[in-house]
Amino acid sequence: MKHKTTRMPAHATEPEADGTPSALSSDIRPGQSLELLKALHILTRDGKLNQDSRRKLKQVHHLVNFIAPLIEECLATRGDLQLVDHGAGKSYLGFILYDLCLKAGATGTIHGIETRDELVLRSRELAQQLGFERMAFHNLSVEASITSPALPAEVDIVTALHACNTATDDAIRFALAKHARFIVLVPCCQAEVAAALRAHKNESFGKTPLSELWRHPIHTRELGSQVTNVLRCLLLEAHGYQLSVTELVGWEHSMKNELIVARATDKPRGNARERATQILSELNLGSLRERFVY
Repeated sequence: MKHKTTRMPAHATEPEADGTPSALSSDIRPGQSLELLKALHILTRDGKLNQDSRRKLKQVHHLVNFIAPLIEECLATRGDLQLVDHGAGKSYLGFILYDLCLKAGATGTIHGIETRDELVLRSRELAQQLGFERMAFHNLSVEASITSPALPAEVDIVTALHACNTATDDAIRFALAKHARFIVLVPCCQAEVAAALRAHKNESFGKTPLSELWRHPIHTRELGSQVTNVLRCLLLEAHGYQLSVTELVGWEHSMKNELIVARATDKPRGNARERATQILSELNLGSLRERFVY
């Protein structure tokens, strides 16, 4: 849903009918919990929104626009929802999804996976404080979460918002193991492929003229990021997922901006593994085959 933005004078703070200050009415969704946004430090204690928080909230809301229809589809077809958010951090995404999509009587559970114990404890306390009873937070690595009895054997949606470097790959592995119906990824800091390109640079110069694509350090970083996401897409297609790859928000809001939405089908792309293997060979990245081809 698009919201019309109206420029308000700085002193316009009279509340709307739902209690939202009018100066924030273009940023806050109808019925959205102001108490939650304050607890997440998106709103200040007196209900104001600074520029950094506005950018963060805009980015999460854009992601909600993509995920909310998937939640509705799961609830309509199964009557339930199991959503797992990997690298949850402070669980901005999980809390806002629950507040906007599940709070009003819908069934389903949102699980946050995070390895930092203090963030897990803080999220548990906040969920209890807000009465978000169907939120669960787990202090687990991705590897441990695959076999943990605290999580269901199969899940509907797996998300990973800015899961850094190989954490996105770990989230993909979890999603495949749990037969996720949907996977929503915003990758971040893809350093592993770039490191492998650098490590084999001299050898690559003698092997392929394509090595000119990562001759200079800035190109190594950029190409590494691009190749990483291409290989991830091929991996998902090899496992029968149909993909939509786009940008999350305008580049002025975030440079880590690629959004991959995968929907499970029963039609794997027949040559996806072959193409991934060929790319790895051509770019002298055979050492990464186990990560991207399985």
